[in-house]
Amino acid sequence: MLWKSLVAVALLSGCAEPALAGLYTDDLSRCLVENTSAADKITLVQWIVVAISQHPAVSSLNKATDADIDKTNAAVGALLMRLLTDTCVEKSKKAIQYEGAAAIQSSFMVLGQVAAADLFADPSVKKVMAGLGKYVDEKKLQALKDPAP
Repeated sequence: MLWKSLVAVALLSGCAEPALAGLYTDDLSRCLVENTSAADKITLVQWIVVAISQHPAVSSLNKATDADIDKTNAAVGALLMRLLTDTCVEKSKKAIQYEGAAAIQSSFMVLGQVAAADLFADPSVKKVMAGLGKYVDEKKLQALKDPAP
């Protein structure tokens, strides 16, 4: 249960904070990223979105069914198992041996950040985010940079 919790926390927080890592964690992170396809990253982002959308603050925007939740859990579970116990097994073992269980969390935070970067690079996402600009007062923001009189 601890491993599942560590991985889940890492994936969900991967977009929020930078990962601090040692040499073996860096190697594992690199292996995870290099061996995750575009489709894998989409699967990961879908899971993150489904999980986050369960929070009461955004649940009214959520259209995920119980079947969707189970489907994304199964897909990401299979992805995690493939990466940790097959594709990157030696790097996983060394990272855990030399840097502890936190190496898994840090490595998946990196993978989460990479997957999120791909998501934010999409033109449709960029268009929505650019729409924020019409509600921002550029003069007031510029004043923050100007030295006080």
